[in-house]
Amino acid sequence: MRLLSVVLSGGAGSRLWPLSRQAFPKPFMKLGGSTLLQQAIERGQACGTGDLMVVTNKEHHFLTKDVLRQLSDPPSTTFLLEPRGRNTAPAIALAALQCERQFGSETVMLVLSADHLVPDVEAFVASASEAFRLAQEGSLVLFGIMPSTPETGFGYVEVERVSRDSQKALRFVEKPDLATAQEYLATGRYYWNSGMFCFTAAAIISAMERHAPEVLSAARHALDTSQSKGDAVNFDLHAFGLQPDISIDYAVMERADNVRVVPARFAWSDVGSWPAVANAQPSDASGNTFPDDHVVAVDTTGTHIQVESHGPKIVAALGLRDLVIVDTPDALLVAHKNSAQEVKKVVDILHSRKHETVQLPAVVHRPWGTYASLKEEDGYKVKRITVKPGEALSLQYHHQRAEHWVVVQGTAIVQIGDVEHKTLPGEYRYIPLKEKHRLTNIGQEELVLIEVQCGGYLGEDDIVRLIDTYGRV
Repeated sequence: MRLLSVVLSGGAGSRLWPLSRQAFPKPFMKLGGSTLLQQAIERGQACGTGDLMVVTNKEHHFLTKDVLRQLSDPPSTTFLLEPRGRNTAPAIALAALQCERQFGSETVMLVLSADHLVPDVEAFVASASEAFRLAQEGSLVLFGIMPSTPETGFGYVEVERVSRDSQKALRFVEKPDLATAQEYLATGRYYWNSGMFCFTAAAIISAMERHAPEVLSAARHALDTSQSKGDAVNFDLHAFGLQPDISIDYAVMERADNVRVVPARFAWSDVGSWPAVANAQPSDASGNTFPDDHVVAVDTTGTHIQVESHGPKIVAALGLRDLVIVDTPDALLVAHKNSAQEVKKVVDILHSRKHETVQLPAVVHRPWGTYASLKEEDGYKVKRITVKPGEALSLQYHHQRAEHWVVVQGTAIVQIGDVEHKTLPGEYRYIPLKEKHRLTNIGQEELVLIEVQCGGYLGEDDIVRLIDTYGRV
C-alpha cells in the first residue's frame, strides 16, 4: 500500500519572534543543525513514504524547495500553495482530495506538522508503523503524547487509561486552564494532542462527508478551480477563501467515532516558545543554553541566549536568572522565561504599528537569493545581496534612488539600460536614477554584491519590474 507524507507548513510562529517572521516562519528555523521542516520531511522518509505533499503558503514555495535541495535523496513532491492561511481542516481536506486524484483513495496519509521536534526518529518510526496498521483498517489515527506537566498550551484527548497500547479516543478537549490541566494530569486518562495524524484518503474524506460536509464541499470547489503547473497546485484566492476557518479537531476528530490514539514512544516538542527551544538543546552546568560560542556568561543560570548577526558579535551575561535573550540584527528580545508565552503580545503591538520586523527577517530570502540591510541613515542604505548560480533579479528601475554596485564574490552580468557588463570581484557599476537594470549570476558559485542606495526614499516598494523570471511583474 502506498504511503504518503503530508507536511502542513503554515503559521507564523509569532511566539518565536524575533527569529520567526511572517516571511520566514518557524518551519525554516534551524534546530540541531537542520530546519524543522527538513526534519519533518526526513521523518516521513524514514517511515518508508516514497512521495511527499507539502501544504504551505505560496510565498514559502521557494523556501521549501530550497530545503528539499538540502536532502541527499529528495522525495517526489507535490505542493499545495495556499494564497492565505486558513486552518488544518481545509488543509487536510485539500490534501486528501489531491491524494485521491493523484495516488488513489486507499493511500495512507501520514500528516505531520512542519514545526515539531522529534529527536528519536527510530522510536517515531515504531509508533508510525502501528498507526499505519490501524489506518489500513479504516481508523482515523492520532499520535498522543504522554503529558509530563499540566500544559495549558495544548489540546488534550481522553482515553480509558493511558498505557503503551493504542486505544479508542473518548473525548477531545481544547486548551484548558491550569487547574483543569492539573486535573487531567492527575487522572491518568489524557494525552496531549500532538496534531499528527494517520489515515487513508478514503477514511478522512468519508469522515468529512459525515461530520464536516461544508469543509469538504468548499475544498472540492477550491481544488476544481485551481491551476496546476509542474509540481505545484495554485488556488484561486476567492474560491480558497470560501473554505471555513476550522481545525481538523473541531471539524472531524471530536465528532468521529473511529478515532484511535497511538501513544508516542518518542520525545516530542511543538517548539512553541523560547523555553521550549531552550529545553531542546544541551545545557551547561548552570542550566544555560547558548547555541553558539559567542556568549560569555558569569554568575548566570537557566538562561537562553541566541545571537543572529551579520558578523561576529559577543554577548556577555552577568548575574542573570531564567531569562531568554534573542539578538538579531534588527531586533532584540529580553524576557523572563515565565513571560515567554506573551511574546505574541509584542508581535501584535508591532503589527499594529505596521513595523516590518513582524514581516521580514534581517536576512530576506527571495527566489533568486537573499538581501540584508547592513546600514541605513537619511539619504543612503547599504545592503549585502547574494544571488544563486544561474539566477537573476528582475529587470527593473527606481523612481527615487540611484544605486552603486560592487561585486565581492562570483561573476555577474550587470545590465544597465540596454548594455550588459560582465563584472568580476572588485569591479564597480553605477545605476542612475530611473535607469532600467538587472543583475544575473553567470558563475558556478554564489554571487555576493554590496549595494549602496542613494536617494530621498529607499523603501522596498520603489521597484518597477519590467521583466521577471518569477512572475512578479
